[in-house]
Amino acid sequence: MKGYEQMQNQHIEALKRIVGTEHVLTSAEELHCYSYDATPGFSHMPDVVVIPGTTEEVAKVLALANSEKIPVYTRGSGTNLSAGTIPTKGGIVLLMTRMNQIIEIDTENLVAVAQPGVIVSDLNKAVETHGLIYPPDPGTVTTATLGGTVSENAGGLRGLKYGVTKHYVMGLEVVLASGQVMNVGGKNVKDVSGYDMTKLFTGAEGTLGVITKIIVKLVPAPEAKKSMMAIFKNLDNAGNSIAAIIAAKIIPATLEIMDNPTIRTVEDYAKVGLPVDAEAVLLIEVDGIPEVVEKEAAKVLEVLTINKADEVRQAKDAAERDKIWAARRAALPALAKLRPTTFVEDATVPRNKVPDMIRAVNEIAKKYNVTIGTFGHAGDGNMHPTIVCDIRDEEEMSRVYKAMDEIFGTAIKLGGTLSGEHGIGLGKLKYMEDQFGPVAMEAMRNIKRALDPNLILNPGKLVGEC
Repeated sequence: MKGYEQMQNQHIEALKRIVGTEHVLTSAEELHCYSYDATPGFSHMPDVVVIPGTTEEVAKVLALANSEKIPVYTRGSGTNLSAGTIPTKGGIVLLMTRMNQIIEIDTENLVAVAQPGVIVSDLNKAVETHGLIYPPDPGTVTTATLGGTVSENAGGLRGLKYGVTKHYVMGLEVVLASGQVMNVGGKNVKDVSGYDMTKLFTGAEGTLGVITKIIVKLVPAPEAKKSMMAIFKNLDNAGNSIAAIIAAKIIPATLEIMDNPTIRTVEDYAKVGLPVDAEAVLLIEVDGIPEVVEKEAAKVLEVLTINKADEVRQAKDAAERDKIWAARRAALPALAKLRPTTFVEDATVPRNKVPDMIRAVNEIAKKYNVTIGTFGHAGDGNMHPTIVCDIRDEEEMSRVYKAMDEIFGTAIKLGGTLSGEHGIGLGKLKYMEDQFGPVAMEAMRNIKRALDPNLILNPGKLVGEC
């Protein structure tokens, strides 16, 4: 970073005065813990880890960093899968886990107000006592922080019906790079005043400001749920079923897919009764008012039959429902057990292109002799081609990276996007111009320069070097 080489003792002492000595980490062992996140292949040591407890402390830390041109990397639980929190230029890792209070649950306006360090599942447990849910449900829901999911615009299994994080963020308190504090949005259901700054910071991956308070929309918890598993020996029939369910004007809460390599791996790992000769399995759940759930489940079954599902297993009770979803939950751990390194990729295509994407991924796996299992959110086209390998094997990794290039190139050619929920970070940065082109990329960089003129906030991420 221009003008920055390494933290000086005077800077460390100043940070200790702001947040307290016990909340400034400097030992090699402590710094190593924050040199990486959940993305394989990326790491860099920070100079210091600072753990603020208030918005005022965040503001003072940023004011110091901005004046001294010290890079700052905001971090929650570090579960992101795009190398979004790697401190590539050293400097400060700003760890937000102390700011972990649910400030308010407003049942009249159906909103919650919380700090960024709140764990998403803890928020849901708190609102469930009021008969409400916060729908975004990333796979790391029990460890991911609310601030991290807002910064990454995280999704999850319920994204088809309920949307992703940005659909629930109503307002934010944000500290700008200068240390100034601003509030955007609020509790109003309708608000069309000015630029939509709330959406701008949601999904910005910490490149534009540090989020210190979040207002999120809540919705009533569904009264009933019904789950089923549809088995297909023909991938195209599975793809046709996905489109036909939506065309029948049914929006399931969850509509997931697993391809044959994933099915075989999961069955070997978890022994949940999956047919290893199937080309695809769809996992479907409808929810809502009991009468509507029964009607929609019957219609889904009809659609699956018309589109030549070879078998449909309907859950008759909670135990059978749990068994169906155990198969989906086992996909990642089953694949990860195969090899030392796991790349969980994230590319989204139009839902009618899901079979084309899965077929292309399988062909790419054969072409480069790498192991890839594909599963994901079929209803919204968000696929997770998961590559298992050994990062210590340079020759294998050269093939893995070529496979990744083709996977993302294919997604873009199919009219898709680089990410449906994992973000860009460093992992997908080199593909951004392929999707957006130079004019849009420069527009995004101009926004970055306007809000962070010294380029201290998560530099080099999302839009690259400015």
